[in-house]
Amino acid sequence: MTKRQPLVAANWKMNGTLATIRPLVAAISAGINEGVRAEIAICPPYVYLAEVAGLLENTGMLLGAQNLSRHDSGAYTGEISSAMLLEYGCRFVIVGHSERRSLYGETDALVADKFTQAIKSGLKPILCIGEYLEEREACDTDNVIARQLDAVITKCGIESFEQAVIAYEPVWAIGTGMTATPEQAQEVHAFIRLRLARHDEKVADTIRILYGGSVKATNAKDLFTMADIDGGLIGGASLDANDFLAICRAA
Repeated sequence: MTKRQPLVAANWKMNGTLATIRPLVAAISAGINEGVRAEIAICPPYVYLAEVAGLLENTGMLLGAQNLSRHDSGAYTGEISSAMLLEYGCRFVIVGHSERRSLYGETDALVADKFTQAIKSGLKPILCIGEYLEEREACDTDNVIARQLDAVITKCGIESFEQAVIAYEPVWAIGTGMTATPEQAQEVHAFIRLRLARHDEKVADTIRILYGGSVKATNAKDLFTMADIDGGLIGGASLDANDFLAICRAA
């Protein structure tokens, strides 16, 4: 089995001000070399990309965005293109986050288009997939995960996953206080890897699969010890430097 470098990605969502993000990044930067071997990415809101890009210089941490348009350019008011993200030094972009799917109606097909756009432009997509509570209770988790994965594989090809990251987000465990047990998370991560292996075993073995369901400093170590969990996509805890650093060290 390939040894995969862990990745911890901070998704700040629609949070932060210049007054708060400057000391936050400074505190993370100051502590990042203390027992951290994971790759670290920070995904701020669009308007702070330039600011955070400057703050991350010479820290070893990477910049990411929270979303992108499926179009190269044009009359798409309010959208951000991959070329714009690249100009500010973005390396990662989150694609298909559960909040984009549930609040803004992003379909599997649209997510696949955005994934394709990221790959085409040289950005590394963090593809988010996951099930709702009613789908889990109906024992439909595997079908949901398979459908979301297959939409991207069909559109973009399995080889595109060589340049991608996957984040499993059980929607029922985001912002609800509920968290999948390490064993529950591992079961789905293993299913994702097996699903990819049907197309390409090497891709399945090397791709990093993150857990994105309310990871905290208190549960990170237990989650990250699972064989198929390669780090985390961190929401609320990434807004607190001490919590985020504890998660990074756990990875």
